[in-house]
Amino acid sequence: MIETTIIEKKNIKMRKPVLIEGLPGIGLVGKIAADLLVDELKAEKIADIYSPHFPHQVIMQKNGVMRMIKNRIYLAKGKKRDFLILAGDVQAVTSEAQYEVTGKMLDYAQKKGVSLTITLGGYGTGKVHDKPRVFGIVSNKPMVEEYKKYGIIFGESKGSIIGAAGLLIGMGKLREMPGVCLMGETHGGFVDAKSAQALLEVLCKMLEVKVDLKKLDARVKAGEKFAKRIEQETMAAKGMVHPGGAKHDLSYIR
Repeated sequence: MIETTIIEKKNIKMRKPVLIEGLPGIGLVGKIAADLLVDELKAEKIADIYSPHFPHQVIMQKNGVMRMIKNRIYLAKGKKRDFLILAGDVQAVTSEAQYEVTGKMLDYAQKKGVSLTITLGGYGTGKVHDKPRVFGIVSNKPMVEEYKKYGIIFGESKGSIIGAAGLLIGMGKLREMPGVCLMGETHGGFVDAKSAQALLEVLCKMLEVKVDLKKLDARVKAGEKFAKRIEQETMAAKGMVHPGGAKHDLSYIR
């Protein structure tokens, strides 16, 4: 294997498909969202993506059989349009590799007549958020007003979008393929299912689909517990609380 290869299991006709990407990234926000979407929409796997640009390893499974690292493309049939969901194990490991893999994915999307690309990810802030917001970036200015109505915040996120979430939109724009990147606000230092929930609330409104977000509740609680521990350790490091959690009397701090 000398280049990225998409092996299609089924060639199915699609109605104005929307491409939704949710690969591993900051806080695994996009991956959690995409995986739940696949389950809830009963999406069918139609293709596997293999690449020499993925990490040089295989995965050991519980049944004792190995499998190659890969990404997957799923198809969910909607009432008005269909959804191609890009999910999987990893992202490409270098800048050049990201461009090559993204280019192959966009070739596939164009062939299938994709009308819109939506990428999902986390927006790392280094802070824990009780109510994560959802930020957005679009490929063309007129789209800002179109998507504001879903509660997406535009113009406040800063920096760059690394990996597939950014390149699918950026390289897609060069091909005149409209796209929007949704980013759930997250600490960035742990798996954040709460941010994924917030992201899915917005995405489901956009797609006009229903997903049982309560299925993430257990992961949300685990994340909140971990986040609380991070906050306590951070405050302890700054001399604001004892490691056990009791606060110092700040009047004694000089």
